[in-house]
Amino acid sequence: MRLTDPDTLFEEVAFVAYHFGWSHDDVLSLPHWERRRWCDEISQINERMNETVVGDAGDTRDAGGSFLDDEGGGMVLQNSLEDR
Repeated sequence: MRLTDPDTLFEEVAFVAYHFGWSHDDVLSLPHWERRRWCDEISQINERMNETVVGDAGDTRDAGGSFLDDEGGGMVLQNSLEDR
């Protein structure tokens, strides 16, 4: 059995718990490969959300926007785990 480096473990648990709102115990109970996979998936979502699109007139806009509703409630996902 291979043990996960404690710093990596803290980083993964914090990242998944923050973005998904899962409890410490729920995230910690996942096997390392699955925690790592969730971190990768969250990072991909964040990267898509933060992409910029250049329009025909040269104007730019965010490609993905956010998970905010019209009243401003919801969540904006930013930064991938690798950006830290």
